[in-house]
Amino acid sequence: MNQILLAATTAAHEAGTIIYSFYHSEYELKMKGRGNPVTEADIAADDMLKKILTSEFPDYGWLSEETRDTPQRLTKKRVWIVDPIDGTKEFVEGIPNFVVSIGLVENGIPILGVIHNPINKDTYTATLDGGILFNGNPSTISSKTEFSKMSMLNSRSETHQGLWKSYTPYFKELIPIGSIALKLAMVAANQTDMVASLKPKNEWDICAGHCLINEAGGRLLTIEGKEITYNNPNTLITPGLVAGNQSAVNSFVKL
Repeated sequence: MNQILLAATTAAHEAGTIIYSFYHSEYELKMKGRGNPVTEADIAADDMLKKILTSEFPDYGWLSEETRDTPQRLTKKRVWIVDPIDGTKEFVEGIPNFVVSIGLVENGIPILGVIHNPINKDTYTATLDGGILFNGNPSTISSKTEFSKMSMLNSRSETHQGLWKSYTPYFKELIPIGSIALKLAMVAANQTDMVASLKPKNEWDICAGHCLINEAGGRLLTIEGKEITYNNPNTLITPGLVAGNQSAVNSFVKL
C-alpha cells in the first residue's frame, strides 16, 4: 500500500503543479451544465493523473469527473475515483479553496485517499487502517459533540440559496467554503469540527475524503444515515451527506 500511496501522492503533486501554472492566467473555460464549469486546467490535470496512475496500475479501473465513463470499471476489484479539480468554480474565481482529489476503492470501499491543495501546498493522505497524515503529521477527528460549540463547514452555493438558514441557531458557526473534498479533508485533519451537504454529490467529489474521515476515526453517511459505497453505475450520492465524529453525525441525521 505504501507504493500505491507514494504513486497517488506524486500524481497529486504533479497535477497540482499543472493547475498552479494556470491559476490567475488565461485559459479556456466551458460550461458542462448550469453552474458546472470546466477549464483547460481540469483537463490537463486529469490527463496527468490518468497517465501516471493507469500506467503504474494497469489492472485498476478508472472513474474521473473529466474522463468519459465506461462500464469497464464496474468489473474491476480496485478503481481509482478522481476529481482533478474539486472546486473548479473557486479556481475560476481565484479563491484558493480547491484541491486535487484521488481516491482508491476496493470492492466499493475506500482504501486510499489523497487530497492536495495546489496553492497552499497542504496535503492530506490516508490508507485503510493506516491513519491520516496532514502534511506528514498524524491527526484525529474533533471529539466535540455539542453543536453549540462546533463549527460546521457547508456549501457556498447552498448558503447563497438560503438552505442553511434554519441551521444557524444550532451551531457555534457555519462556515461556507468551496470544494466538498477540501471540507472533508479539513474535518479529518481536525482543522474544524464537521461538514455537511444538503444536496447530492458525485462519487469523485467525496471518495478520497471518505477515506480520510474513516482513518481519522470519524464517519461519513448520507443525511438519511445510510452508508455510502463506490464504483456504482450511477455515481450520484443522494440526498446529501454529513461527516464528523460518530456522535455528531448521528445527531445531525436526527436534526
